[in-house]
Amino acid sequence: MDYRDVQNIARETMAYIKTAIAPGMKLSDVRKLCEDKMKTLGADSFWYWDIGAFVFAGDETAVSVSGRDYSTSDRLIGYDDIVTIDLSPQNNSIWGDYARTVVIENGSVVERIEEIKNAEWRGGLLMEECLHREMMEFVTLRTSFEELYYHINAVITDSGFVNLDFMGNLGHSIVKDKNDRVYIEKGNKTLLSEVEYFTFEPHISVPNSKYGYKKENIYHFSGSKQQLFHAGNAVKEL
Repeated sequence: MDYRDVQNIARETMAYIKTAIAPGMKLSDVRKLCEDKMKTLGADSFWYWDIGAFVFAGDETAVSVSGRDYSTSDRLIGYDDIVTIDLSPQNNSIWGDYARTVVIENGSVVERIEEIKNAEWRGGLLMEECLHREMMEFVTLRTSFEELYYHINAVITDSGFVNLDFMGNLGHSIVKDKNDRVYIEKGNKTLLSEVEYFTFEPHISVPNSKYGYKKENIYHFSGSKQQLFHAGNAVKEL
């Protein structure tokens, strides 16, 4: 398997859980369904603290915690609820990393953001889409992790949102040992083009809200570096 294959395990699992999740289900059951599905699809392990699916609901979605300290609650999913699922499949030390915040209204997952009735939830997910577009337009071969950190955090603040990440970062490099990651954070002068793959995963909220929103993809530069210099921005989702 290559990186795209493992990331597709996460994508397929997310698509599956959206059809399986239901009001009254425990978050621990959602986690188990996700982890079992990833193993069925080819994951041999989970790279982040051996946890395949981090699952939060309601006011837990605004919580930012290290995997070292995470435990899945027995909270029940409501008839109208907001759920964040963060997947970490691995095969032969190759990672996937994929997160989505899912909205349930009238007992069912709302697939189209524009159709979400709760205005706050709709606005948060639309902002996530905006941030990913902004990142792809901003980044070039010459952009450092730190420059992206400052730019996106300014966009978050100027748009009336806050960054919830417990370390203040917005993503990290994809490596084979989690301790070797470098982050989209202040002080990291490494160029994004110096790593093979990186995640972008802003975890945001509006001030004083109990809800948080997250969308995570893996990105890379496509084509040869010489081609990219001539083509301009060429960051693609893995």
